[in-house]
Amino acid sequence: MTAHPVAAPLAWNVAALLTEPAGSTRDYLVAGVTIDLGEDLRLADPIEGRVHLARTNRGLYVDAELTTSLDATCSRCLREVEVPLELRIQEEALPRVDLLTGLPVETAAEPDTLRLTDHHELDLEGAVREAILLAEPIAPLCEPDCPGLCAVCGERLTGGPHDHGGDEIDPRLEALRAFRVDPGAE
Repeated sequence: MTAHPVAAPLAWNVAALLTEPAGSTRDYLVAGVTIDLGEDLRLADPIEGRVHLARTNRGLYVDAELTTSLDATCSRCLREVEVPLELRIQEEALPRVDLLTGLPVETAAEPDTLRLTDHHELDLEGAVREAILLAEPIAPLCEPDCPGLCAVCGERLTGGPHDHGGDEIDPRLEALRAFRVDPGAE
């Protein structure tokens, strides 16, 4: 069993595999692949990994292990950070067109199933994009214990003391210094 390298995009013609008996397999290497993730996300590294296909009685079982990383911004200190991602895709891919007759296959019963193209190609770009979107962290951090930004000056806090030379206060807020809560008022 030989792994076949592939360049972009994430698509393979699987017509020959579909003619083989159930249990037949193919392995593909993924190296240097980039895809568009839209306006809000950007890959920091190309997609790398492997795709294993196994023939089933209905179509193909897809098992992909991929790695990449995203360009992001730390949610606490706003530094640029690279977020590594490990992706695992395990799905069944079914044909849209019968290989022997060339007639369309009924797909209404399983509308969310990964489908091969009309030319018997497996295109994983959409599945990989979806896996990246699901793996993207909600609040990425540059380090697990990132201290964030100083509330006074906006500079990144470090492990040491952060002194601003006393209790300087914005002159517009100076009147609040004399404010006291009356303990008897409720």
